[in-house]
Amino acid sequence: MKLESGIDVKKVYDQHDLEGWNPDTELGQPGEYPFTRGIHPGMYCDRVWTMRQYTGFGSPKDTNERFKFLIDHGQTGLNVAFDLPSQQCLDSDDPLAEGEVGRVGMAVDSLRDFEVAFDGIPIDKVSVSLTINAPAAIMIAMFLVVAEQKGIPLEKVPGTAQNDILKEYIGRGAWVFDVPGAIKLIGDTIEFCAKVAPRYSPVSVCGYHVRESGATPAQEMAYGFAIAEEYIQNVLDRGLNIDHFAGGFSFNFNVYGNLWEQVAKFRAGRRLWARLLKEKYGSTNPRSQWLRMIAGGGGSGLTWEEPENNIVRGAYYALAGALGGAQTMALCCYDEAYTIPTPKAQLISLRTMQILAEEIGLNNTVDPLAGSYFVESLTNEMEALIKAHMDEVDSWGGMVRAVREGLIQEKVSAQAYDYERRLRTGEEVKIGVNKYVTGEAERQEVQLHPYDEPSVTAKIDELHSLRATRDQAAVDRSLAQLEAAAREGVNLMPILMDTVKTYATVGEISKVLLRVFGPYREPATV
Repeated sequence: MKLESGIDVKKVYDQHDLEGWNPDTELGQPGEYPFTRGIHPGMYCDRVWTMRQYTGFGSPKDTNERFKFLIDHGQTGLNVAFDLPSQQCLDSDDPLAEGEVGRVGMAVDSLRDFEVAFDGIPIDKVSVSLTINAPAAIMIAMFLVVAEQKGIPLEKVPGTAQNDILKEYIGRGAWVFDVPGAIKLIGDTIEFCAKVAPRYSPVSVCGYHVRESGATPAQEMAYGFAIAEEYIQNVLDRGLNIDHFAGGFSFNFNVYGNLWEQVAKFRAGRRLWARLLKEKYGSTNPRSQWLRMIAGGGGSGLTWEEPENNIVRGAYYALAGALGGAQTMALCCYDEAYTIPTPKAQLISLRTMQILAEEIGLNNTVDPLAGSYFVESLTNEMEALIKAHMDEVDSWGGMVRAVREGLIQEKVSAQAYDYERRLRTGEEVKIGVNKYVTGEAERQEVQLHPYDEPSVTAKIDELHSLRATRDQAAVDRSLAQLEAAAREGVNLMPILMDTVKTYATVGEISKVLLRVFGPYREPATV
């Protein structure tokens, strides 16, 4: 059979498939270079993965209540979803936001919303991930100000932000600023956190959405690494040493499809990333060479048909993430193919991870697949394939050029079309969808998340009240200072923190940055 990445799998593997393979250099010990077996010596024997369910909807108050529900049931990290207006740098009362406020995530207009969302949340103990991209610098500034308000020194604030704009141009499409300005903002967050908030990871490169857009598992890793290299170069050009900031990088990868392909891509990717940092960039600090990653069950692997099958799929996705050595999981919920997860669905996903960690034996020994003829051979093939895709990006002139000219977008879009074609013809098997199909009448009713119009009205009223009661002169001064600083090209993070303290809104701040950086225009592709 042939895996999605294009690798042929044999019926039987033996010692001949690993001829010339040196376990000392290719495998090593857990916690040691090249980290094939995991970045920590004891891995889950010492500490299981962080369980960080993706959640956020409606108002900050609604989201705060769900946060506390999940923490009370044993969740060990938070992964915040933002609504589309917030992702697009729009305030809730912007005409373009109509019908979308709070629909697919938490609506955020100002620092006030972060104060409400994280009220009573010990953000120095419960690590928070902000799944936000175009306005990430603004949201990071708000989060760090909330930490200050709680009396937490910035050097002790944990957490991360997705903050990966290049994958937005490739996949999701939630871009705002043109490429140079957007990457400059990411560089600002990396430099600032390296100097001021070293425990905070300012960027989580999101191969996840590249995969969802049509990339193969091997391309997901390759394109994620190529994206990370663009951000690395931006910060190196500022004069920072690689070991001063690379340890703050994290990655968000997808999990769906063939179990062994997923496990091999993580093991191969971890080894390749360590080698890249050491051999290409001269890193001497092992921590900088770690592939720190969150593995999320892929939404594209879920189905609307027979949705309870997604509970089983999710369990296998979590198994792949654990066998692949993820530090964090944000396991998809069975109803996530069509709605914001219900509390019941989120609890099932949380319990799935807890069962894997504490009942099934995933915390008995480190890297239980190490030395397998099949797994090690597949890991070797996957590493070579990931490297080949990275070399192709280099031949195009790098990821930024590939994105600006639409080369990556064209490639993954064509692959997405072909994947859908294979699903419809049955070449790609999907149980309950194109094989063992029970029929239209057997499809189950599902609970959909309602759009709460009164809540939206209340949110907009709160925004209007905020504007009427804040110190408008202070807002105007801070926005003028921000624009001047953006035109000078200095690091904007300290100024953004001062600006959000005046309760300037996401929309107001973004309009200033748009005047300086300009908007992104999607290239036409054939």
